[in-house]
Amino acid sequence: MRRTIPLLTLLAVLAAACAAAPEGDSSEAQAADPDEAPDDAEAAGDDDADATVPSEPLESPTAPRDEGPGERQGFFWNQLDEPPTSIDLGEILSGGPPPDGIPPIEDPIYESVAAAGQWLVDDSPVMVVRGQTETKVYPLAIMTWHEIVNDAIDGEPVVVTYCPLCNSGLAFSAELDGVVMDFGTSGRLWRSNLVMYDRQYGNLWTQFTGEAIVGERFLGQQLERIPTTLQGFAEVAATDPEALVLSRDTGHNRDYGRNPYTGYDTVGNEPFAFRDEVDGRFPAVTRVVGFPSGDGTAVLLDRLREERVVAFDDVDHPVTLWWAPGQASALDTATIDEGRDVGQTAAFVAEVDGEVLEFEPVEEAGRDDAVRVRDTRTGSGWTLAGRAVDGELAGTQLEAVAIDDTFWFVWAVFKPETQVLS
Repeated sequence: MRRTIPLLTLLAVLAAACAAAPEGDSSEAQAADPDEAPDDAEAAGDDDADATVPSEPLESPTAPRDEGPGERQGFFWNQLDEPPTSIDLGEILSGGPPPDGIPPIEDPIYESVAAAGQWLVDDSPVMVVRGQTETKVYPLAIMTWHEIVNDAIDGEPVVVTYCPLCNSGLAFSAELDGVVMDFGTSGRLWRSNLVMYDRQYGNLWTQFTGEAIVGERFLGQQLERIPTTLQGFAEVAATDPEALVLSRDTGHNRDYGRNPYTGYDTVGNEPFAFRDEVDGRFPAVTRVVGFPSGDGTAVLLDRLREERVVAFDDVDHPVTLWWAPGQASALDTATIDEGRDVGQTAAFVAEVDGEVLEFEPVEEAGRDDAVRVRDTRTGSGWTLAGRAVDGELAGTQLEAVAIDDTFWFVWAVFKPETQVLS
């Protein structure tokens, strides 16, 4: 039998994400309607007095955004009888909170890995964006409650996003056609996926592909994808000790570290606000690692967990996909850090200087050894950051490939022709 999280319960926890007013904000703009919440909504509240304790804040300025035509327009299409759209508007559903009720982080503050280690544990799930000159780490303990960070990587404007309902942690360039945008949460869902809006022109964007689905200015265009990965905090601390970690000093009072979607990723559950038919090849919340290029190849996490290294030819190049233990599910238990170990993944172009490499797992790698795989030609050891740290190829960096650790139901509806390496 398939389990379903009750609609009112999930609406309540979604509303809880915007229920507490951020410091200095109007409570009217942030408060949820208490008459809409069931009795257990209080448990999804926001009264952790230690939720926003800054520690060693580090400067990392957000790239300036364009203002767009005149004043920012918001949802301009709400006032139009026939707004420009590439989908049926009836498929866009309310997720519960109002626009920006789940507040995006506008001016992120960072802390060192050492400071973050005072509140994160080894298996704490984090989203990692590795640039050319800097690595930034976004704990899902924070992203679950904000979903969007308007930021910069290597000085370039980006939008970093996480949709808990799809477990999709994705980042995109925030510049398109010469326009630099910042994004908010629309309060809507399409195919159970976060719908963003840009504050410059009021377009709606689906987070899963970065495509504008409603609006005149960018309709049908896609934001450029930036590779990301979901890993455990200890892994990133070992491979990128100089990384910047998003601080809980967000300007909002949230119960960071608590999961308002307890048990959501239990196989047998039905996804929230998903009106499409689930592809019957696998249960809806089966975990997959998907490759967004082309028709999209997907690898079942169960297979990846068993083999640890999976190789295949993508549209443009040979790919190597790696798995290692060490990341807690952010959607399992009430406390995120206590979730079951779903492991961590990374994917790279399997070439060095034009030569295709084959890789094999290091089965007994411990916490103190960041080497997770070795290539069969030179025996060099590689970390989940795609760096060789010993052997003939020490110092070599593989090119990262964009992947999405997500659920089958959403992957299949966006990529219906997907090939599944099961």
